[in-house]
Amino acid sequence: MPVGPPPATPDTGRAVAVGLLNLSGLGLGYALTRRRLLMAACWVATAILLVIALPADADGVPGALLAVYALLLLLAAAHGAYVGLRTRLVWPGRAPLALLLGLVLLAVPAGGALWYQDARDEAVQQALLKRLTSADQLVAADAGKSFSTAESDYREALGVYRGLVTDHPGSRAAHQVPASLRTYYSKVAAPYDSQDYCTAVAPLTYLRTVPGELPKATVGALAHWPDDRLATSLYECGSQGLSAGDQDWVTRFGDLMKTFPGAPQTTKVAPAVDAAVKKAQKGVGGSGSCAAVEELRQLDTRIGDLKTAAGDPDGKLASAASRAGRSGDDGAYDCGVQEYKSGDFSNAQQTMDKFVAGHPHHKNRARAQKIAIAAEVAQTIPAAGKKLPTTASGGSISVTVKNDSPDDVTVLYTGPVTGSFTLKACGGCRSYLLADTLMSTFKPCAGGKDYPQRTLQLPVGTTYFVHKPNGGQVTTAGSDTEKLRPGNIYTDCGLTRLGLGGSVT
Repeated sequence: MPVGPPPATPDTGRAVAVGLLNLSGLGLGYALTRRRLLMAACWVATAILLVIALPADADGVPGALLAVYALLLLLAAAHGAYVGLRTRLVWPGRAPLALLLGLVLLAVPAGGALWYQDARDEAVQQALLKRLTSADQLVAADAGKSFSTAESDYREALGVYRGLVTDHPGSRAAHQVPASLRTYYSKVAAPYDSQDYCTAVAPLTYLRTVPGELPKATVGALAHWPDDRLATSLYECGSQGLSAGDQDWVTRFGDLMKTFPGAPQTTKVAPAVDAAVKKAQKGVGGSGSCAAVEELRQLDTRIGDLKTAAGDPDGKLASAASRAGRSGDDGAYDCGVQEYKSGDFSNAQQTMDKFVAGHPHHKNRARAQKIAIAAEVAQTIPAAGKKLPTTASGGSISVTVKNDSPDDVTVLYTGPVTGSFTLKACGGCRSYLLADTLMSTFKPCAGGKDYPQRTLQLPVGTTYFVHKPNGGQVTTAGSDTEKLRPGNIYTDCGLTRLGLGGSVT
């Protein structure tokens, strides 16, 4: 039994028509030559392609699948042409008409390809818009977070913006990046809008790096948007630190002066520093003298650091530093007085000794010397520090001080008058044992020797004496309190007594 129609006379036009009809992907050439199984195979191949390709997405159809499908179409067209060469068509009967139909049906795969490309392009646009939306949401979600916590998200979002405008410059998402970028700047710089200037420094500094990551046309006017805000934040943060006594103000003002040398905020730095010096100067002379002196000295040092870091073209910082240094030195006298009055005699002595050494011509130098002496006496006899000593001298009562000691002795005294002097060591004198001094017959300075001595003229009242060996500490000194009355002559004797812990003069 025959398996197909009888062979027909070879017809090249018919062969071309069948081949063209198979190129439509629907196997129509096989349909017209009664090859139903082969037609079904074409339908299956096309159906598989459509299932995989639809709906169109941004990734498109795998290239390998397209290559295989194209190869199948070419094989179907070649085989169809071979079959159509000797096989009569079911319809239409004439080859030219079939050829025309094949040419018309070629529009099906061509139109489908164009439609699919449009659909794929739209899918790409939607995917890019979704990527932009995700980046915008990432930025919005970080509202209220610290910059250090949110920085990684900000950089990630910026990477998305950069990818859109550089890799897909013609996309709808890329065209929306400038608007997203304006929101991005506003969100990152939110602390500035809240006047949290110190917190705003880091994000605003970061925003100044953003233009280097994106095309100029995308950034536009935003390129200089952070500048004035950062300059204001650096100044305000530095001013707050200056008022609070924080060291960070030097860094803030230094960054301002170096980054924005011509900005209006920079011109306010020197006046702000000068005002801080004047404020500290007002604290000298009162109960807060020591704190004011310390502040002035710190200002002197830190202004010098600022000059080194950022320069001082008009010399205003140097002038402020000089005044701070001088005021701090001068204020040391008032600090010493405050320490003395509060009973801090050890620090009062140290403060006044430094003041005397550093101010040889100061008007308060003489009294500072007296206060230093009185403070040293008061460390042994606290009652001696009840009153601040004056520069008074002389009196009507004679007090002779002798040295019955083998050591040079410095004698300090304070009361109505204050002073000190040194007695040379006594030749032939010895140090006494504790037992010697406890004997009823013990009388220092009674051996008939030529004791080194000095006679003072002191006023009526209580005078406190401290004797200490030269080079010794006040804790090793001996002391004596004399209530001087008119008509009496007083003698005071210094000696060296050996005890368990060493010697006492």
